[in-house]
Amino acid sequence: MSDPAAQFPFPAAISDHDLHLFNSGRLLQAYRMLGANPLRIDAVDGVRFAVWAPNADRVSVVGDFNAWDARAHALRMLGASGVWARFVPGVAAGAHYKFELRHRDSGTVRLKTDPYARAFELRPGTASRVAAPAGHAWQDAAWMQARRGWDWLHAPLNIYEAHAGSWRRHPDGRVYSYLELAETLVPYLLEMGYTHVELLPVTEHPLDESWGYQSTGFFAPTSRYGSPDGLRAFVDRCHCAGIGVILDWVPGHFPSDDWGLARFDGTALYEHEDPRLGFHADWGTHVFNYGRHEVRGFLLASAYCWLSEFHIDGLRVDAVASMLYLDYSRRAGEWLPNRHGGRENLEAVEFLRELNVMVHGEFPGALTIAEESTAWPMVSRPAYLGGLGFSMKWNMGWMHDTLAYIRRDPVHRRFRHGEITFGQLYAYSENFVLPFSHDEVVHEKGSLLGRMPGDDWQRFANLRLLLAYQLTAPGKKLNFMGNEFGMAGEWSERREIDWASLSDKRHAGVHALARDLNRIYRDTPCLYELDFTQDGFRWVDCHDAERSVVSFLRSARDGSFVAVVLNFTPVPRVAYRLGLPAAGHYHEVLNSDSRYYGGSDSGNHGVIIAAGGEWMGLPAHAALTLPPLACIVIAPMRDT
Repeated sequence: MSDPAAQFPFPAAISDHDLHLFNSGRLLQAYRMLGANPLRIDAVDGVRFAVWAPNADRVSVVGDFNAWDARAHALRMLGASGVWARFVPGVAAGAHYKFELRHRDSGTVRLKTDPYARAFELRPGTASRVAAPAGHAWQDAAWMQARRGWDWLHAPLNIYEAHAGSWRRHPDGRVYSYLELAETLVPYLLEMGYTHVELLPVTEHPLDESWGYQSTGFFAPTSRYGSPDGLRAFVDRCHCAGIGVILDWVPGHFPSDDWGLARFDGTALYEHEDPRLGFHADWGTHVFNYGRHEVRGFLLASAYCWLSEFHIDGLRVDAVASMLYLDYSRRAGEWLPNRHGGRENLEAVEFLRELNVMVHGEFPGALTIAEESTAWPMVSRPAYLGGLGFSMKWNMGWMHDTLAYIRRDPVHRRFRHGEITFGQLYAYSENFVLPFSHDEVVHEKGSLLGRMPGDDWQRFANLRLLLAYQLTAPGKKLNFMGNEFGMAGEWSERREIDWASLSDKRHAGVHALARDLNRIYRDTPCLYELDFTQDGFRWVDCHDAERSVVSFLRSARDGSFVAVVLNFTPVPRVAYRLGLPAAGHYHEVLNSDSRYYGGSDSGNHGVIIAAGGEWMGLPAHAALTLPPLACIVIAPMRDT
């Protein structure tokens, strides 16, 4: 029998306590135990390789440091933990590696990438890489300290959703690196007045066409755009400019590539064995087994890694509905009920609660945002009250109703007036984000501009009206890149968004409006302070279906207010009588029909005088000119 001390001359340097925490799903920094971690042991530099594969018969690490020979560096299992580990001296950062596993039952040998890898080689290669220790010197201490006390419930939140590979490209088609995005995207966000940028998943993924939503590296920034330190530099630059960074994160499923997580040790380790629980036929992906401690711990550690190692300010959790429902996109007979006979995925519910408790407890001020498309209750209510514990939830119902309404010919809008008013019936049941996301400008849906009815003038006017409505309605905001200048065509990950269209004054007008809307939003507390409570909103008139006009008040905590009036027809309305909370002098804060935005410049030039006398249940009123297909915002003039 071989001498273990001779075969494994160096200790694995993993404690029994850490193994216990890992097996119970509570080792939040598991990526520092598992994966490839450069260490110095007994005055020797090298890398400790560790992987969880409880049902493997043999595990070796192979790479360019041992000619990919599995005989060179076999790993040993640490007790009954299922974790295999070995310290390999002389291995340096940048080395390529995989794990070779022999399956216990079949004897089949497979090469697998490291589930906990912190770096990968550039696609189409699939090898993991030993990541160098973080070398970025953070400059964002003031931002991080301020975030701990950030009152996000009552703060402006205006998110620019971006795909890093197609925001800008070099003339030869090369994508921008993280560092180049820091130099270009950050000043643009600052110029436009967004509060946050949300990146489509930058977790490593093999297929460009998946946009990152089929991740294979849950701890690794994709190498498409550079190194992990490059991403840190981008986040740091955002923070120093006063801009938060949110990442799309996908804990709901993973791809079926045979070199990835699927049947990792020859068994359904990360997924369910039964495809009725463990496979998404629509996407060709596997569902995580949230009932397994080590799997929950894997996902919690991934979230912790992004928030801790990269100073990320929030996670937008993708496809939450697919996690919550066992029958999601399945017909009868294609799913299994839970232990109570219901359709709810009870283990996923508990995982999401655990995730949100962890994020809000470990990273005060960080956000979790659910993309959840059903009526599941209390998504954005605390876990201790029975909610899922998310900070916010995308308002998919508002988005669908609004886009269905705005794409109608204005002559027909009076018959579907409820589509633009119905959302107020549930607007405060959750902490909502109002999204016009990437999902609305792909798969032959057309761009936002492409959905607008009428001739060219009406199409652009409708788009300006839509953007103004979003920025004035209760709820935080999100827009996908290109929406801000009315990109004409659908988005494609293969090319940059159509910046050339800004040479057209119509697109330039939309762009100018978006910039001014963002500035007005940030500078006007009544447009954001009470987004999540009825106290911040009051209808002035939601019943004027015949003229397709809606009007409402937005209020701040100090009682200040603005009035918003939206005319969804191309017919100007002269002497439109609007109820107001007080008599006095008002001025037009915004008019989306201004000539500066490409409009007809109809509106209320100069001072608006509101007289006393009840109208629409309010004690004062004013006669306004409502421009065609436009939004106006009026506010009381301050005393001078």
